[in-house]
Amino acid sequence: MNCRIGIAVAVLFTLSPVALAEDHHELNEQQTLGRRLFEQSCGVCHTRPTMISGMYGPELSKNSGGGDEATIRQVITNGGPRMPAFKYNYSEQQIAAIAAYLKTMPPGTQEMPAAMRPPARNP
Repeated sequence: MNCRIGIAVAVLFTLSPVALAEDHHELNEQQTLGRRLFEQSCGVCHTRPTMISGMYGPELSKNSGGGDEATIRQVITNGGPRMPAFKYNYSEQQIAAIAAYLKTMPPGTQEMPAAMRPPARNP
């Protein structure tokens, strides 16, 4: 049993850098900066910390803001009713980098797996 666990851990450590390298390989320099800033400041509200937990803010993707990058930059800059404005924290170039990164994200990346969803209630 311990041998199986050891092998599983070894496989995970071996594959993780490969998966990460492939993920970063597809992003240009601006998008990579945007990813880092997103993870630093946006992820706390716009990503699911565990597979079954909720999110404070909506999922963000290339369809956010109607798919318009200028709208995405405006919302990041000025905030919204429940979102802080980041114009005091980030430069225009950094905000543009976050928007560029969001344009690489397909919708549904934060969806809860069907097996984890609570059953629907009948009215």
